[in-house]
Amino acid sequence: MVTTPTRPGGHRSPASGASPAERPARTQSAGTNPASGLQKVWTLLEGTGRAPSGSSYYLILGTALALTAIGLLMVLSASSVEAISDGEDEFGLFLKQAVWATAGVVLMLILSRLGPKAYRVLAWPGLGAALVLLVLVLAIGENINGNQNWIRIGNQSFQPSEPTKLALALWFATVLERKKALIRNWKHAVVPALPIGGLPIVLVLLGGDLGTGMILMMILAAALFFAGAPLKMFTMAGIAGSVGVLLLVVTSDNRGGRINAWLRLNCDNGADLCLQADNGLFAMASGGWFGVGIGQSRQKWNWIPEAHNDFIFAIIGEEFGLIGAMLVVTLFGILAVATIRVAMRYTDPFVRILMGSILVWLIGQAFVNIGMVTGLLPVIGVPLPFISYGGSALTFTLAAVGVLLSFARKSPKVPGAVPDRSASTALAEREPDTR
Repeated sequence: MVTTPTRPGGHRSPASGASPAERPARTQSAGTNPASGLQKVWTLLEGTGRAPSGSSYYLILGTALALTAIGLLMVLSASSVEAISDGEDEFGLFLKQAVWATAGVVLMLILSRLGPKAYRVLAWPGLGAALVLLVLVLAIGENINGNQNWIRIGNQSFQPSEPTKLALALWFATVLERKKALIRNWKHAVVPALPIGGLPIVLVLLGGDLGTGMILMMILAAALFFAGAPLKMFTMAGIAGSVGVLLLVVTSDNRGGRINAWLRLNCDNGADLCLQADNGLFAMASGGWFGVGIGQSRQKWNWIPEAHNDFIFAIIGEEFGLIGAMLVVTLFGILAVATIRVAMRYTDPFVRILMGSILVWLIGQAFVNIGMVTGLLPVIGVPLPFISYGGSALTFTLAAVGVLLSFARKSPKVPGAVPDRSASTALAEREPDTR
C-alpha cells in the first residue's frame, strides 16, 4: 500500500498537497498580509497555538523565583560592606531577607491553591485588617526618614502598607464585579470604590509616604479601568491627582527638595540632595556592558544611601552591566506577558480586575523604581519588587504572585485554540490503518 509522505507533526509534504501554482500564492499571501505581524503578537498574548496550557503558570512561577533569587544575591552584595563598616554581621540583612523570602514562597504556594470564591470571602476581612494596621501605624508606628510607615516588633519591623496593596486589589475586584454594566455610570464607578477604597490611601499619605500612596492610587486606577469605568473619569481623576500631589510636594520641604534635586536646581547648595541620584548614575555608567563583577561594586561603599533598598538596581547595573540590568527588565516583561495571557483566557470580570490590578502594581512599581534610579523620575523611595531589601514587601509581593498562579493553574482553554498537533499525530499513529 502506498502512503502519502508526511512531515513531523502530521503535515503533508508539499508534493502531496497543492499544485505548484498554488504553493507560491500561499507563500505570498502569508508574507504580504499586513495583519500577520499583529496576529502573531495577539497569539503570543492570548497563548493559543501549540503552547502548553500550563506554560503561563511556569513562566509566572519561574520569573518570580528568578527575581527573588537575584534579589537575595544583590541584598547580600549591597548590604555586606555597609554592615562591615558599621561593625555588624555582614550576613545579617541577607539572612533576614532569606527568612522573609521563605515565608513569602510558602504563602505564595498556599494562595496558589485557592480560587475566586475564597478570594471573594477574604476581600472584606483583608481590607478591614489593613485599615486597622494603618491606623496603628499612625498611633504607635516608627518614623524613618520622615515616613511613619513601620511598626516595630522586637528587632523586626513590619510595613502594613505592603499587605494593603494586595488587600485593596482583592477588595476592588470583589466590589466592582458586582457593578457589572452599571460601572459605565461614573457615580457607580466612584461609590463605594473611592470613599472606602480611598481610605487606605489617605492613611498612608497621612504617614508621609507619598511613594507608596501613588502605588495604591495606581491599583485603584487599574481596578476601575479593567472593570470598564468611563475613560473621561480617568482624565478628571488624573487632573485632581496631579493637583493633590503638587500640594503635597509644596507643603513638604523633604519632597520639594527631591523634586528640585531631580530638576538639578539645588545640587550646589552643599546639602547633598543630589548625592544618591548622581552616584546611582555613576554606578550604572561604570558597569558598562558586562559590569565590574559580582561583589565588586565601588558605589555601594557608603556612596549610595540605601544601596540595598531603593537603589539596588544601580548596584545590579554596576556589577552585571547593561546585560544584567536588561535581564531584570526582561524578567519583568515575561511576567507581564504571562499574566496578560492568563487574564485574556477568562471572561469572569473578577479575575480580570484582580489580575490587572496586581499586574499594574508589580510592573508599575518596577517602572517607577527603575525610572527613579536612571533619573527619569524623582527619588520617591519606592523599592524594586522582589529585589530590594524589605521583608514585608517581598512576602506580600510573592503572595500576589500566588494569586496569579491560582488563576494560571486553572486557566480555561481559549475557544478555537489550535490543538496540540504532536498529540493528535501520536494518536493517529496508534490507530490501525483500515484502508
